[in-house]
Amino acid sequence: MLRIVNLSVEVDGKRILKNVNLYIKKGETFALFGPNGSGKSTLLNAIMGNPAYKIVGGRIIFKKTDITNLPPDERVKLGIGMAFQHPPKISGVKLIDVLRYCARLSGRENMIEEFAKKLKMTEHLSRSVNMGFSGGEVKRSEILQLMLMNPDFILLDEPDSGVDLENIAIVGEAIRELLERDKEEREKSGIIITHQGHILDYVSADYGVILYNGKVACVGDPKDILNQIRKNGYEGCLTKCLKDMI
Repeated sequence: MLRIVNLSVEVDGKRILKNVNLYIKKGETFALFGPNGSGKSTLLNAIMGNPAYKIVGGRIIFKKTDITNLPPDERVKLGIGMAFQHPPKISGVKLIDVLRYCARLSGRENMIEEFAKKLKMTEHLSRSVNMGFSGGEVKRSEILQLMLMNPDFILLDEPDSGVDLENIAIVGEAIRELLERDKEEREKSGIIITHQGHILDYVSADYGVILYNGKVACVGDPKDILNQIRKNGYEGCLTKCLKDMI
């Protein structure tokens, strides 16, 4: 589904990612861990094609197509979708209008009300996008848009940050459905950035990856990695990871 080959990325002239390599098969979900500033959000934005993130080396291959230099809208049409950690507030643009556009991309126009009800966003449809929304409502709005777009590859930037227990349950169940985690034969793949790992109580992941200083430093079982981070911090976890490789 996605191959990232020796990817190096700069932001404002500063090198953030350094020769990152990832290989994600169809149906696989990766949990992405790492301290602040390690390059997690940079990786997702580079995959999405955000022009503020300059690719200075390497390639991104999506479904056997080199998308390294494609603009974001072309990547969306190929089947990539992203929920942002801090999406913008858009005054004067109603959420329902954004949802109608998202639904047209996938032919899901008749499912707007169903998904809005599932994510408890029905009362927000006539409001401006994210204006006056709580943290949980912003996350639910992002996931609702993705569910209507129905992408093949889903990028989730900290869907559990700033979300209370009630909202994390709603968001988690929707993401699990979005990534088809309850199916034996899955078509969709994705990357979930998480710090605390709360989302993993609702959405299983096949692999955990630690980004450290802009590089892939460890790959393994996501729950094991999370436990090691909680017990020993990132440096202790990386030490264990290196020992396991010897």
